[in-house]
Amino acid sequence: MKNTSIAGAILLAAVSLCGCANYSWTSDVPEEMRTVAVPVFENRTMAAELGPIVTQYVLREFQREGTFSIRRPGGASVEVQGSLVKAERQPVSYDRAYGSRASEYRYLVTAEVSIINRDAGRVLQSNRNYVAETTFLVQGDLLTAQRNAAQRVAQDMARQIVDDVVSHPYDGKEGSGKKK
Repeated sequence: MKNTSIAGAILLAAVSLCGCANYSWTSDVPEEMRTVAVPVFENRTMAAELGPIVTQYVLREFQREGTFSIRRPGGASVEVQGSLVKAERQPVSYDRAYGSRASEYRYLVTAEVSIINRDAGRVLQSNRNYVAETTFLVQGDLLTAQRNAAQRVAQDMARQIVDDVVSHPYDGKEGSGKKK
């Protein structure tokens, strides 16, 4: 019985490893393209301080993901430029004690993001829309609750943007025309 258990474990390990045969731990981003700059997102919404918050979370997500090194604008191969074009809250549930006063909101933020290859002078992605969302409860001041939710919505947006930059189909010609 003991031999059967060992043989089963070995078989299970072998089958598990077969599924990983084509997986690679390296990035498809060419080595010469692995620097990124993220200028502060332009905020065209009425939500105060949202541009710097989203920018901060995009930079944090690039650090966490690890493929790109962060540089100042003008000193990176790839630049991520963004504009926040819409921020809205939609009531989800209402407070029974006050009738028409919402107690929970869905917070949606829309951004237009472009990815630029600075070395080759090419736009890799132009004004793609990203919509990030979260929900928040109001237990007092609505604006304070929305400001607290801004960090969660920024984190959701940052993950989407960084995933697209990392998985962009760089074709090897991206680094041509590299500045010295």
